[in-house]
Amino acid sequence: MYYPKSQIKTNLFTNGNEYFLSTNGESYTGYYYKTSNGQVFSGKTPDDRPNIPLEFISSTEWNLTEATENGRNFQQRADNFDGLVYDTQQQNPKTVNTYFSLKPENLNIVIPYYTSPTPTTQDYQIGEFRRYFCKKENEIIYIEIDKTTYDLIIVKSPDILWQLYFPFNLPWQITGTQEQVARTNKNIVDLTSQRLKLPKFGDYLNNNYLKYYR
Repeated sequence: MYYPKSQIKTNLFTNGNEYFLSTNGESYTGYYYKTSNGQVFSGKTPDDRPNIPLEFISSTEWNLTEATENGRNFQQRADNFDGLVYDTQQQNPKTVNTYFSLKPENLNIVIPYYTSPTPTTQDYQIGEFRRYFCKKENEIIYIEIDKTTYDLIIVKSPDILWQLYFPFNLPWQITGTQEQVARTNKNIVDLTSQRLKLPKFGDYLNNNYLKYYR
């Protein structure tokens, strides 16, 4: 949302005992700005991204230690439950429900999960289609996803845990001679890996450059 400069207080600073990050419940230390309607975001200004919404600590029943610990527990569950909808009914109610009590609308946040693409008849007529992936931040973990999930991560939708993932896509050839298709797809994977710094991405694909070939 756009705010005129006259409605924003910029270059404010907190030492960590005032606000926590709405995305994971951890205490926030650093610069922030405040809008005329009372909303607070990380960053010196709206141009200093990412602008993560901040919540005032004293407005909840959490103390700082509990907020940080539950935030860590949430991320650990995210690490361990790739491919699932985050359902508080199936997890530890004390930890998870306390975390989500801050943001009731986040009860069904989606974690990116593996989706196997299915090339269409039109794709085979064209000779290629696009594959979508995401990589865990700071970890060599890849997940093939569909375009809907990819788009949600790109736009940083509140419906998905986009903060932990880096999305990317690439074209994938599926017709031609086997030798030419394998060589083309390998070159695409190698170039994408080099350009985006994606270690062992070819290994994630099992170096199978003829997948979906017909």
